Amino acid sequence: MTRHVVAAVRDLPPGGRKLFSVRGRPIAVFNLEGQFYGLLNRCPHQGGSLCEGLLTGLVLADTPGEYRMERAGEIIRCPWHGWEFDIRTGQSWCEPDKIAVRQFPVQATSGQALVQGPYVAETIAVSVEEHYIVVEI
Repeated sequence: MTRHVVAAVRDLPPGGRKLFSVRGRPIAVFNLEGQFYGLLNRCPHQGGSLCEGLLTGLVLADTPGEYRMERAGEIIRCPWHGWEFDIRTGQSWCEPDKIAVRQFPVQATSGQALVQGPYVAETIAVSVEEHYIVVEI
């Protein structure tokens, strides 16, 4: 898997989100309390932009009429039709066994670690046979 630097950590504060294009893929990156999560920016229902959706939480109730909000800011709601997805897992809340948004691993890495590599150059064997140059791939 190839790593791509998309932004400085300071550009995406906790509770924030930002859309990036990585190798032609729209990826929405979310910062949940200093942990970063990446989701394909397309709702599996009809392709709505999840990055433009409402950040919400789970509304739970133990008894009728007594509601409480949990996991505030960890659920993204598609702006087109209201489908909800867990930002941490990509799972749908309407059909978690069947529907999910593709996740992409995201991590915060120090600039020093990025500079150090490891970098490995690909080498290709070249030899001369008679009067022909042969490249092996």
